[in-house]
Amino acid sequence: MTRYSVSLVNGDGIGPDLATSGRILLESISEYSGVKFDIVEVEAGDNALVKYSKALPDFSFDTIKKSDVCLKAPVGEHAADVILVLRRYFELYANIRPAKSYPNVKSLNPSVDLVVVRENTEDIYLGWEFPIGDEAVIGLRLTTAEASRKIALYAFEEALRRGGKKRVVCVHKSNVMRVGDTMFSRISKDIARQFPEVEFSESYVDACAMNLIRNPEKFDVILTTNLFGDILSDEAAQVVGGLGLAPAGNIGNKFAIFEPVHGAAFDIANKNIANPSSMFLSIKMMLEWLADRNKNNDSTKLIELGTKIENTLLSLLKENLKTIDVGGNLHTDEFTKKFITKLII
Repeated sequence: MTRYSVSLVNGDGIGPDLATSGRILLESISEYSGVKFDIVEVEAGDNALVKYSKALPDFSFDTIKKSDVCLKAPVGEHAADVILVLRRYFELYANIRPAKSYPNVKSLNPSVDLVVVRENTEDIYLGWEFPIGDEAVIGLRLTTAEASRKIALYAFEEALRRGGKKRVVCVHKSNVMRVGDTMFSRISKDIARQFPEVEFSESYVDACAMNLIRNPEKFDVILTTNLFGDILSDEAAQVVGGLGLAPAGNIGNKFAIFEPVHGAAFDIANKNIANPSSMFLSIKMMLEWLADRNKNNDSTKLIELGTKIENTLLSLLKENLKTIDVGGNLHTDEFTKKFITKLII
């Protein structure tokens, strides 16, 4: 029997509520299945900054390094000092953000099932901004061929993993950013030639944003750069009903961090009304990554558990058992309890 060490970042705002729901789910899996998890809680974020003068204290960083995988609840105003540091250190070059329509959840289209595959280590998010006097700033945007190839390859492999439409659209703005985005486009086309079974197209980011509203059901895999991917993935989440149903994975060759897409939502913190579905779906992604990463006797069981998590969510939504943010009346702990009960039956 394999045991997996999971570092669990508790976060800020609604983060602790979601972390608690995630812990309950993992503990239930450990109790009722043959897959076992050792969960180690980690302090990081605004509260850690106040207590330790550092948003990601060294001892927290060390705990994450020693774990097999990280599950992260939302962090507050100092999120960049946590997640960006972790992405760079572990070379988590792929940010994977699914968006899917679920029953009894108000959305623009009931047939959406797409994923944004976003380059995760470059672009303007490097924070290379330099003031020029008091009234101007220069910001530098990095795009490399290596990172472009890695994320393009991941996107096409993801299209094959998903089956279904097998479509990749490369989203950029090469008509304005004629050097960096033209290179990103060219490399994506080069990779596309290696996958003749996948339909390839391109779109400018503004047109893509429009079509996500107009025809979201036509998308399968959206391949794009860091900044554009951040914006488009939030838009896609809202198209299918909101960020409370939006999971994400930060994936590298040797490590991964899974987290809800949304922020710490301080306006609803400590009210027991946060939607834990995004955390549950992030755990589903985590189980699938562990299965692919380890290729051991647990792999089939991990995949089955991930499928069961999503099926449990589907079942609850079909029964109209929902949290307040998506039109229901259940609080966080109530929804979590019903979820676990249905999962283990």
